[in-house]
This record gives sequence, structure tokens and C-alpha cells, in this order.
Amino acid sequence: MPARRALFAAIACGAVAAPPVLAAPAVSVTDVARWQVQAAHVSIARDTWGVPHVTGKTDADAVFGLMYAQAEDDFPRVELNYINAMGRLAEVEGERELYRDLRMKLFIDPLELQAQYRASPPWLRKLMDAFADGLNFYLATHPHVKPRLIAHFEPWMALSFSEGSIGGDIESINLAQFEAFYGQQARPATVALASVETGLEPEPSGSNGFAIAPAITKNGHALLMINPHTSFYFRPEVQVTSGEGLNAYGAVTWGQFFVYQGFNDRLGWMHTSGGGDVIDEYLESIVDKDGAWFYRYDGGLRALKSVPITLPYKLANGGMGSKTITVYYSHHGPIVRALDGKWVAVRLMNEPLKALTQSYTRTKARDYAAFYQTMELRTNSSNNTVYADADGNIAYFHGNFIPVRDPRFNWKQPIDGSDLATEWKGLHTVAQTITLFNPKNGWIQNTNNWPYSAAGANSPRQQDYPAYMSVYGENARGLHAVKVFQNKTGFTLDSLIAASYDSELTAFEALLPPLFAAYDALPAGDAQQLALADKVALLRAWDWRYSLTSTATSLAVFWGQELAELAGKQAREQGVPVVDFLATEKVTAAQRLAAMATAADKLQRDFGNWQTPWGEINRFQRLTGDVVQPFDDAQPSLPVPYASGNWGALAAYGQSSKSTTRRIYGERGNSFVAAVEFGPRIKAKSILAGGQSGDPTSPHFKDQAAMYARGEFKEVLFYPEDVAKHLERRYRPGE
Repeated sequence: MPARRALFAAIACGAVAAPPVLAAPAVSVTDVARWQVQAAHVSIARDTWGVPHVTGKTDADAVFGLMYAQAEDDFPRVELNYINAMGRLAEVEGERELYRDLRMKLFIDPLELQAQYRASPPWLRKLMDAFADGLNFYLATHPHVKPRLIAHFEPWMALSFSEGSIGGDIESINLAQFEAFYGQQARPATVALASVETGLEPEPSGSNGFAIAPAITKNGHALLMINPHTSFYFRPEVQVTSGEGLNAYGAVTWGQFFVYQGFNDRLGWMHTSGGGDVIDEYLESIVDKDGAWFYRYDGGLRALKSVPITLPYKLANGGMGSKTITVYYSHHGPIVRALDGKWVAVRLMNEPLKALTQSYTRTKARDYAAFYQTMELRTNSSNNTVYADADGNIAYFHGNFIPVRDPRFNWKQPIDGSDLATEWKGLHTVAQTITLFNPKNGWIQNTNNWPYSAAGANSPRQQDYPAYMSVYGENARGLHAVKVFQNKTGFTLDSLIAASYDSELTAFEALLPPLFAAYDALPAGDAQQLALADKVALLRAWDWRYSLTSTATSLAVFWGQELAELAGKQAREQGVPVVDFLATEKVTAAQRLAAMATAADKLQRDFGNWQTPWGEINRFQRLTGDVVQPFDDAQPSLPVPYASGNWGALAAYGQSSKSTTRRIYGERGNSFVAAVEFGPRIKAKSILAGGQSGDPTSPHFKDQAAMYARGEFKEVLFYPEDVAKHLERRYRPGE
């Protein structure tokens, strides 16, 4: 919009008065002039899918443009991520979010983050400045956009959200138990644990990462599959380049200025959730002494630190209220719950400056040695990393932030906080953690599972590492991935995509035989045997593969869900993953058969036929730009063949919220997916769930949805000449 640019130029030189939105205290004529200068160094090229290819003269210019482009695509999600990260949800959502805010504020202190910003190296301060300026320039040039809370972004805010996982370490603290503890306004005491849930785990919020070495590819180039399983629309697709060597393409978490999962022209990285034990709980023995609280440590007493935290919240009438809650800390960390008469302190990584540094610098690494150097910062706390590069290397890092601990203790359980021997003893170096580099088999896989099948027979050995270095077991997706990659050669981009979308639901290989045995044990002519005969026959003939037309997939999935409802509580009480537990003898024959009868009845009731094709049930629908999506069986939707990762689907697709519809509507699973070939020239393909924009009026709101449902990828436009051939619009911020 030339008129808009002219207006800002006039404001900058003082020729005209600024409109009211620019006259706000947070926006000065000096700000406008500075933003205009920086915008002139930035180009945003939108391709025909709406993907922004942002180019800046410097890295800071590129960050400025990247944040502006993100705000264009979905400012509400950008803002919400920072509202949440800073513990301010209750200010827009009301009192029900007070304890979620309090949980964040145990670790997020604006004054501390401001001090860390001031102590940052100059290059990083420039990036944080550009982060805030890009968002503020967007708000200044879009006065119709009304923030819910954050009308002005500050550079230090980038440190509150420095790691791109869908659920950071802080969110692992059980919110119900936390609220129960601090909800007692007097002196918190022993609190019972939250009730144990039943049913299947929610759709896993993990990911798949696959790397293929040149020796088993058709073209002799390394390949990387980037397949995060997040909530849909959690990350858009971007490219950001600069004259200072930045050239990153991939998925960026809304509001962050670094590509979280992606690649540059030399190498690529894929993060999968999981890894080693990064969070520990300490049982603190509390002593009330002369009206003050202490805890036992190393034969003596230490005073608990008490900190009053004031929490503003929105009232029902639109006004604001506040509540002050005193929280407590031992030297291990904040107290978050009570257990068996003791208080539980949690210790986890809280290094926002180092984490932000690592998150950004890895995007500029040019080879394995440089990437490894970024890993030595050891602040990628909640992730594993699968890696591939143009030199033909593939690699795997199981975790990154791993405290050194005494292996005599069971670190999966809360431990005695009074014992000096339970202290962390620094961090393991990357070399001491579980890693792989160019395994002989030529492939690496991780599906949030343990690392001991990451490279088949060439995987790390469990006995070589302390138990706390890997806390997850094997899962159905991991078993599936090994099947797909073992003894295969000649991989191409397309065959890697096909392997990553292999349709087997591996979990049913173990789950169905006990059902068949239970059925076969019924007396001949038994009423239950007669009622289930055709259902069991359908599943006996099934090949465990999903498809749009498969009625067996529908029956198997509904049966698995019903069986989980019957046995899920027992599984959780025994600390066993629900799907694993369902295959054991602890689930009775009667439960297996009853679940089958219930599943068939539900299909019959909801869809008019217990033999309903999977594609009639499993759907994709995007009706609004709301962060929490509404679903409606009466509105148009697309059939989707994929299934929940719980059952071993590599292309994961599931509903994570409580269903209010007959059909299943995907909310989590395959989101941004990309396959990359690292030859002399990058070749890549990608797909997004829905589309790039969060605006329902945009042509890019769901223009990729049909392709996504078919498993059809678009060509990645990595080079400027390719973008130019498929250009929708080129502009500078503010135009």
C-alpha cells in the first residue's frame, strides 16, 4: 500500500501528526522512523501457497521481516504463545487460568529476563530487538488488529519462549496437583494425588524423525524426513535468509524467530520429543519451627524460601481482579505438590539465554562439526535430534540436557531431598550421552521411543548407559519404523515419503491375537460367540492396514478405544503404557470380548452400520481460525485415511479434545511435514495441515487440506529463482 508507506514517511519526518494508534506511548516518531529504515532492508516474497520467503540485509533485518510475516498470517497465535509463556492467561481467560499462570511464574520472572537481555551478546540483542520491532511495526500498520493483551512487545519477551516444543518442561508439572496444593490458602499440607484417568493416552504430541545415508539412496545423497506430530496449526512454514549467511527453511513456532525443525542449504535437523530424564522431583521433609518453615537437608535444616506472587485475572464483568499466592522454594526448586506427608520440589532446566542462543545458532550451522558445537550448549532439554547433511552424514542425539546423577537412585520416582547424594553433579557432555553417527545400516529412526532400536542392529546398547539417559520404552511407531527401513535400499524423496506414510497399524499385531484366543475359547454355540462371529472374522482377515474404504480399521480402532476404557486405569496404576498393557494377560478375555461388542454397537448406533468405512468416520475439518477448533458433523469435511500414532501409524492423525461429534476430526499428528535431499542443490517436498494462514478469508486457510488428506506433497521453493516462478506477491513490511 504506497499510501500507507507515504503516511509513515511523513510521520517519521514530522510532516503530519501520527494517527491515534501511533500516538500511544509505546510508539514514537523515532520508532516509526527506525522501523521504516529496517523495513527497507527486508523483502517478503509470498509463493502460490502463501509461504513467506523473507530476505534481509542482516540477520536482524530477516528476523524483523519474519516476525512481521508471522503476525500477518496469525497474530492471535503469536500473541497467545507469549501470553501463555509469561503466565498471563488469566488476564484474558479469567480466574480459571490462575494456576496455569502461577505454574509459569514459578520460573518466568520478567525482571530476570530483562537482566538476561541486557547481559546478552550484542548480536543476540539485535535479534531480540528486531523480534519486538517486527511485531510492533505490524501492530502499528494494522490498527484494525486488536491484541487481547500485548499491545507492545519488548525484546526481552523472546527469552520467555526460547525453546520451540509444543509443551515445554514447565508444562510437565501436573496442574491439578499443583492447584490442589496452592489452592489451600492457609498453610498447604499433604494433598492427595489427582484421580487416575482411564482410557487411551491422548494422541501423542511427539514426532517422527528419519535420516537415510547416501549408501542406501538412489542418488547417493543423504535424506531427512521431518515429521513433527503437534497440534494442527501450531507451526507455519517459512524461509528466512540474510546477507549474513542465514538461509533456513522449515517450521517456526508462532512468535519465535528461529526455524525450529527444518534445514538450510547444507544440513537439516528434526526434533522428536523425549530423550533422557531432564526433570527430577525431590521429597522435602518440612519442619514448622517457631512459625517458620524449614526442610531437612544433609543432617540439618534449611529455611524454605517464600515468594508472594500476585496474579491479575479478568472478572466476569470485564474488569480486573487479582490474587496473591505465596509459593515456596527449596534449593532444588519450587514446591509443586505434596506426597505422603512430604512436599515435592521440582528441578528442571531454566536457561533461557543459552536455550535461545542454541535454538538460533543451529539454523546457521554449515556442517556436522558446527552443529555439534551448538549441541554443546546443552539446552535443547525436551528433545532428541535427528540430523542429515550435504557431506553425507547422518546422526542422532538422544536428548541434550542430561544432568549427571548417582545411578544408585531410581530417578523415575521422587527422591529424598535431604540426601546430599541426590544432588545433580553438573551435565553430561554430548559425547557422554546416547548418540549415533553414520551407523553401518544406513538409516536412523526415532518416534519418541527409546534409542536402542534407532539403527536396528547398529543401535546403542542399553547396558552401556545409566537408566536415566533414556526414560521412554519402545512404541508401536518405533517397531513400525524398523520394519519399514530394515534392509531397504534405493531411497528417493518419494520413496522416503511413502515409507513415512506406510499404512500399517503395528500395535494390532500384538493386540488382536489375544482377542482371537478369547473368542476361540468360547463354547460352541455360545450366544456371545454367535454375536461376535462376523466381527472377529473381519479382523482375522485384516492386514492391519488403514485405508479410506477399510471397515476393519474402523472396528479395530473403536475396539481398541473401548478396551482402553476398561483397562486404562489399571495400566496407569501399574505405570505401563496403555497400549502395551492391552496386549498383556492382565487384560481378561471377558474385557476383550465385551469391548468388541461395545465397539460394534457404537458403530451401529452412530453410523447405521458396524461395517462403516474408515473414511466415513475419520475426517479433516477447518471451519474457523479459533485456536481451539470447533467441529460439526453437518459441515463439509474431508476423508482422511491415517490413524492415531498410539496404534503405530507413522502418519499420525487423531483427535485430542473430548469428542462432541460422531465423527473423528483430526487435531494433532502430522502437521508440517517435509522430506529433504541434501545434494549439490537442495530438493525438498512439504505439506501443511490445512494451510499457511489462520484467517478463514485467506485463500491459504485450507488450500493444502485436500493434498494433506491424500498424502500428496508440494515442491519446496528453496531458491530465489524458483520462488520467482511461483510468486504470488513481493513486498516490504508496511506495504
